[in-house]
Amino acid sequence: MRIGELARRTGVSERSLRYYEAEGLLSAERTSGGHRVYGEWAVDRVVRIQTLYAAGLNSQKIAQLLPCMRDADGRPNEIATPKLVRELTAQRDRINRMIMDLIRSREVLDEVIDTASPSATPGPA
Repeated sequence: MRIGELARRTGVSERSLRYYEAEGLLSAERTSGGHRVYGEWAVDRVVRIQTLYAAGLNSQKIAQLLPCMRDADGRPNEIATPKLVRELTAQRDRINRMIMDLIRSREVLDEVIDTASPSATPGPA
């Protein structure tokens, strides 16, 4: 598939796809006319890249991580080093802390909404 189709299927801009290629996150074959051509596998790869960016990883860390992930065929990959596993564990812990902070913020907002809603019963003066 060409870059435009990959962009449509993944919801990622062509510019981002070219950036992923420049960063070594995605590769494409080239036609004799120089157009990028991607295999079906590229859809899953782009979705993974987007998920890892959303998790707060940078392109350098994603480039280290992608070869360690299982491919669509489910085969395990043994490239992950203990250092990479430690770094990824730290990223996961950071995300868990962010989730807990968001939950606490939501709870505070819920209290304010409950207190401010017209059906709230006024407390003792």
